[in-house]
Amino acid sequence: MKIAMLARNANLYSHKRLVEAAEERGHTLDILNTTRCTVHIASHRPEVYYNGEPAVGYDAVIPRIGASITNYGLAILRQFEMRGCWPLNESVAIGRSRDKLRSMQILAKYGLGLPLTAYANDPKAAEAIIKAVNGPPVVIKLLEGTQGIGVVLAETMSSAKSVIEAFRGANVNILVQEFIKEAGGTDIRALVVGGKVVAAMKRTGAADDFRSNLHRGGSAELVKITPAERSTAVSAAKRMGLNVCGVDMLRSNHGPVIMEVNSSPGLEGIEKASGKDVAGTIIKFIEDNAKDGKTKTRGKG
Repeated sequence: MKIAMLARNANLYSHKRLVEAAEERGHTLDILNTTRCTVHIASHRPEVYYNGEPAVGYDAVIPRIGASITNYGLAILRQFEMRGCWPLNESVAIGRSRDKLRSMQILAKYGLGLPLTAYANDPKAAEAIIKAVNGPPVVIKLLEGTQGIGVVLAETMSSAKSVIEAFRGANVNILVQEFIKEAGGTDIRALVVGGKVVAAMKRTGAADDFRSNLHRGGSAELVKITPAERSTAVSAAKRMGLNVCGVDMLRSNHGPVIMEVNSSPGLEGIEKASGKDVAGTIIKFIEDNAKDGKTKTRGKG
């Protein structure tokens, strides 16, 4: 097979591992810098160009679109889809996952475990939404933040109101969520491929940080997840319409609660913690499922 990967940094561990896994299985995987792709729109002739040349002949495309270029990356991915090229994750599903509010609304619709979450436009409603999530303390998040960036723990009513008013005063959209104290600064990431959890790890935040993201200095270790956690992760992937994703969950007193569904999960932490060949599993899934023109949108919402 000839596979394209939309990514800006070919030197990232995840990207090098996917290239390695594809080549081990006899495939060609080209990394296309997403920002160097252009779209040519003409009736009946949807084309993607890379460095001025037509990007043709690909059987599948792996979108590894950075959060800072989500809209541009999705436009490029949609063009591949319109050409009939099979996407590992579809543009619609990635768009859902990148919008934290939309993803929470979809997951709540299907009864999946979530932290209490509130959203408001008016900064004068700050106290009301803090109380709506049983706070303080509360966690305040940018709607489109990633890797723990734009996530603030506010421990008092006055500090929470100040943060909310500051964000809204700058016209920045945020979510306010209950703080799951019993999680103790740890979370579970379950990596789902093709409707199955293929690896899982427990992430623990740095000593002075409630966030457990590895990019923020956290650590990872192998963990055995519960049947409820496995079921929650698989259901989240299904409802979001994602073939491959990392589902981040906290262990609360009332069961697993989903913090985020990541459509471009990193592979380094989870491969090293679990000892699993996640990259090879992803390439095997592409082999088994990539068919020309099979780009019907999965999931609803």
